[in-house]
Amino acid sequence: MERRENQGQRAERDNKRPNSRPKFNRERREEADDLQKKLVCINRVTKVVKGGRTMRFTALVVVGDGKGKVGCGTGKAAEVPQAIEKATQRAKKSMINVPIVGTSIPHEIVGKFGRGTVLMKPAQPGTGIISGGKVRSVLEVAGYKDIRTKCLGSTNPINCVKATINGLANLRTAEKVAALRGKSVEEVQA
Repeated sequence: MERRENQGQRAERDNKRPNSRPKFNRERREEADDLQKKLVCINRVTKVVKGGRTMRFTALVVVGDGKGKVGCGTGKAAEVPQAIEKATQRAKKSMINVPIVGTSIPHEIVGKFGRGTVLMKPAQPGTGIISGGKVRSVLEVAGYKDIRTKCLGSTNPINCVKATINGLANLRTAEKVAALRGKSVEEVQA
């Protein structure tokens, strides 16, 4: 009997400690984010095993905030919604910042990934996004309004999306180039 009282006293003492660890909360917290999510493609994959064929689905998702952050991710699962959820989580983890000058990119650039190559050129305001479907989804969630693109080489959705993100990651603004050279923006542009 006395032993139980000691355990109870010990529990009360532990609860009063200011540095005691909080108890593990099993509830999952959902983040309130204003990210735009776009499903680029879904692919059915079949694996032949001893007992027959197992079918799974892969999803390619692009995520961005419309203000210069973008990321892509792929996920594979037995059901389509689970694959999309996995891809979305991976896309959120791989987000990068990309420069936006006005409503377009600062300069012309070629992005490459695997055999996929994407040429991107800045455009005048009012032009819109002149692009194919895979590259368009990346540019829309990144926040670009006026840009021209052309897919060269592979048109595989994963290669096109990753080549686009590679090109956007390699963009430099005039301020960034001036800071790297130790000059003013006017000297760089002249």
